[in-house]
Amino acid sequence: MTMKKFFGTDGIRGKVGAGKMTPELALKLGWAAGRVLSRTGTQKVIIGKDTRISGYLFESAMEAGLSAAGLNVMLMGPMPTPAVAYLTRTFRAEAGVVISASHNPYYDNGIKFFSTDGSKLDDEVELEIERELEKPLICVESHLLGKVSRIDDAPGRYIEYCKGNFPAEHTLRGLKIVVDCAHGATYHIAPNVFRELGADVIAIGDKPDGLNINHEVGATSMAKICETVISEKADLGIALDGDGDRIMMVNRHGKVIDGDEILYILACDAQSRGVLCGGVVGTLMSNLGLHLALQALDIPFARSNVGDRYVMTLLKEKGWRIGGENSGHILNLDHGTTGDGIVAGILVLAAMCRQNATLEELTANITMLPQVLVNVRFEGEHNPLTSVEVLEAQKLVESQLGERGRVLLRKSGTEPLIRVMVEGDVEADVIKHANYIADAVRNLV
Repeated sequence: MTMKKFFGTDGIRGKVGAGKMTPELALKLGWAAGRVLSRTGTQKVIIGKDTRISGYLFESAMEAGLSAAGLNVMLMGPMPTPAVAYLTRTFRAEAGVVISASHNPYYDNGIKFFSTDGSKLDDEVELEIERELEKPLICVESHLLGKVSRIDDAPGRYIEYCKGNFPAEHTLRGLKIVVDCAHGATYHIAPNVFRELGADVIAIGDKPDGLNINHEVGATSMAKICETVISEKADLGIALDGDGDRIMMVNRHGKVIDGDEILYILACDAQSRGVLCGGVVGTLMSNLGLHLALQALDIPFARSNVGDRYVMTLLKEKGWRIGGENSGHILNLDHGTTGDGIVAGILVLAAMCRQNATLEELTANITMLPQVLVNVRFEGEHNPLTSVEVLEAQKLVESQLGERGRVLLRKSGTEPLIRVMVEGDVEADVIKHANYIADAVRNLV
């Protein structure tokens, strides 16, 4: 596969006004994508965004580019990424566009696409778009320009879709749930979904101002929701990220339940109902504890590269339905075509209702090994992971961990970071080993 110049593992992402994320590129990208995606049929594209302030800028630029290519545009305003995937399917649109940098700070933004079936674009389609980007922008004739409209009922449509994933014979009545929306795209969606299913909802991170998305709230910053669950004596907490495609949970004691444990809950529930298809796909970052817990239940487990698109690829190859990442991207192909934090939360709550069990009880038989992730920022084209110093540090740590531990070093696909992950039996040793390798990387940077 030819290397892509613009698209990463999750679309195009970067700091606003620098590098790839400029108004000029967004305009040209809209036009190039319109040229590639245009075909006989509806010839319309849906655009959704999260709550960061630069969303207005990139929405307008993409809208202009798509119109210049002759495609009609339907604007959704702030909506979760999985909502764009869902409504792209239901409106039979040529594609869906999400303007979001997911869990990144407000000063970053990104653009990613969904195909007409609600799945992420294939690599070859992204390469076609990049080839069009190299050509001069030529606007279609005036009478062929695309028109722009708004989907005013998009939030209501998606709320009903989410609720439809919860079994009709059950209710959340009697449960107190803290919902953290990360000041992001789910702020007007998630609290309403869980309230309408009967729960007593305490919403936090639900007041976006364009600058506070993911700031000390949400799935990547769990301290606030843990404190709130305990202080409010809630039954559990649900934390989403800025664009709503990942989830972390908190039990009533304030303990974080990550993506690996959520996968375990969903797999156990599916197995108990006789609907588990094959096994579970995790990633290279998935905790060894997940593998061991599934093994005890004779549930097959496989690892993909890091990134939900690679989880999806392996799921399709194996014909399995459940997969995800410990960071909270959860895929259940019986309930959607992409990671959906709200729907994943609903499926966990459904398992609780069916088994009349608490979140603690559903995770009682999975023991997570201590795992430490250290991020080291780097700039430039040099790859620290190929240096002799870093390789020697990794080799030394692996020899000390033996068979009851793992080391994984990788470049982030969405940020200029080297991720150093170490896993083992003793937490103090794991922390020491992770920092030792991270220091070797920092010395090069």
